[in-house]
Amino acid sequence: MLKILLADDHAVVRQGVKQILSESFAKATFGEAQNVHELLELVHKGKWDVVILDLAMQGGSGLDTLKQIKHEQPQLPVLILSMYPEDQYAVRTLRAGAAGYLNKEGAPEELVQAVHKIMQGGKYISASVGEELEWQLHRNPADDRPRHAALSDREYEVLSMLASGKRVSEISTALSLSTKTISTYRARILEKMNMRTNAELTQYALQNGLI
Repeated sequence: MLKILLADDHAVVRQGVKQILSESFAKATFGEAQNVHELLELVHKGKWDVVILDLAMQGGSGLDTLKQIKHEQPQLPVLILSMYPEDQYAVRTLRAGAAGYLNKEGAPEELVQAVHKIMQGGKYISASVGEELEWQLHRNPADDRPRHAALSDREYEVLSMLASGKRVSEISTALSLSTKTISTYRARILEKMNMRTNAELTQYALQNGLI
């Protein structure tokens, strides 16, 4: 029997995903987590065949949560189902061990297809993500790259939140880090990107489709 763990802080999303998958996996059973703490507890206690994870959950960073799951259970496949566009996080999550990446605006049949492929031991990526991975694999180090590509995963998350208008205190709460730590990340981001203000970060993010 297929056991699927759904991790999303919106009950309506969990219910929708469950309904879509139940039609194709009639014998599947589901577990649900609405925050990072519940998710990690269920992963630790239970035996699951696949985790479907939203990156923007209460209680911590989605990327950190993915890495923790893969550290504890390297063989457990994790499918990312996120509101963030593929060009923002897909490659980063795949590098961190995700078995696939889907945008929530995708078609229901794509979700079913992704789960089928993952359960067969494969990885699910779209054509655009595949092209990006291919480019990164064969790129010349001298090629021009966008400035945000030099950021670490954590710095990238903080950049996205700052550019979306979130205050340091709000980011601190969302990522379960101190305000001092977030301020340090902000300083590093500004230095790496040769910028001085959040307004510049926001303008850059808009121009590059990051928000």
